Amino acid sequence: MAAENTGTGTGTTTTTDPLVGQQTGTESSLSNWAGPYVTNMLGKGEALSNAPYQTYTGPLTAGSSNLQNQAFSGLAGLTIPTDKMGAYTPKSFTDTGVAQQYMNPYIQQSLNPQIDEARRQAEISRIADAGRLTKAGAFGGSRQAIMESEGNRNLGTNLANITGQGYKTAYDLAANQFNTEQGRQQSAQESTNQYGLNTLQRQAELGGVQRGIESEGVAADKAQFEEQRDYPYKQVQYQQSLLQGLPLAAQTYSYAQPSTLSEILGSAGGLQKLYSILFPSAGPTTPAVP
Repeated sequence: MAAENTGTGTGTTTTTDPLVGQQTGTESSLSNWAGPYVTNMLGKGEALSNAPYQTYTGPLTAGSSNLQNQAFSGLAGLTIPTDKMGAYTPKSFTDTGVAQQYMNPYIQQSLNPQIDEARRQAEISRIADAGRLTKAGAFGGSRQAIMESEGNRNLGTNLANITGQGYKTAYDLAANQFNTEQGRQQSAQESTNQYGLNTLQRQAELGGVQRGIESEGVAADKAQFEEQRDYPYKQVQYQQSLLQGLPLAAQTYSYAQPSTLSEILGSAGGLQKLYSILFPSAGPTTPAVP
């Protein structure tokens, strides 16, 4: 909207453009001293960003060592005695037929010499007693009968002791042997169980090592894929980073300039001057001002 100033003494009107002197635009450019350097840098950055992705062709993980492969193969070849593993159930020495299995089969043969010796000694004693009775004139009497009966009783007792002590010793030895074998079988069962459990544990441990190696390879492949996938985006970000912080200090400002019409109208007697320009043949007549 135009502003009007009327001079009452002269009869003239002064009109000015309100946009004159207002800033109409701003243009920024690189400083003269930084222009060549920045241009060169941007050119190099663009060339680098357009370069193809350089793929790493070497191994991504170390993998398993030779010793680990040998351990894997060796442990995988072990046979786990699952059919023999389990709880141990002991037997009893008093079960039917168990004691006979451990008794000395030659016990009677070992006792016969002792029995024969006892009988021989008893026969020697009987003959000696008979000789004494004959000399005394009492052979065949009641005294001889008593002496022979006592000798037979002693012989029987002696034979019973020999037999009983022999079988007792054989029984005790058999029981000890049975207990010894039971202990060995229990130890063997425990060793078998422990061997199987240790084998399973080692297989699980080495299986975890194998899984770790495989997981490391999978993670490396995945990371390589993601790096190749994100490469173009990173290049764009790289190009954008080249523009950050550039010295854009040189700036040019544009302002609205007064037009010829506004200069005429804004000067003293502007309307009269404009009338003279438009109607030069009309003379110096001043148009009426509304």
